[in-house]
Amino acid sequence: MDKQSLFVQVANLEARIGELYEELGSLKHQIQELIEENQRLRRENEHYQALTMGKGLAESGSAQENLRRIYREGFHICNVKYGSLRTDGECLFCLAFIERA
Repeated sequence: MDKQSLFVQVANLEARIGELYEELGSLKHQIQELIEENQRLRRENEHYQALTMGKGLAESGSAQENLRRIYREGFHICNVKYGSLRTDGECLFCLAFIERA
């Protein structure tokens, strides 16, 4: 095996790894979107169940408590990214909003 063919093999492998990395990033993004949709649907389902059982939303707690709960579950409650999954830890906008409430 000569050095040139070895170099070509390494370059091809590097290109394939790059493609796999891009595909992995795309899959990660799709998973994040599915998690957010799942959580949104769960909240919506809970809302409709409460309505159909005659409880209404007033008995489920105050708006501030609901927002705090949503934030604790890992979602943004700020106007910048409302409803999206918090992937980078705490959000200063959300925390400031909770403080004001």
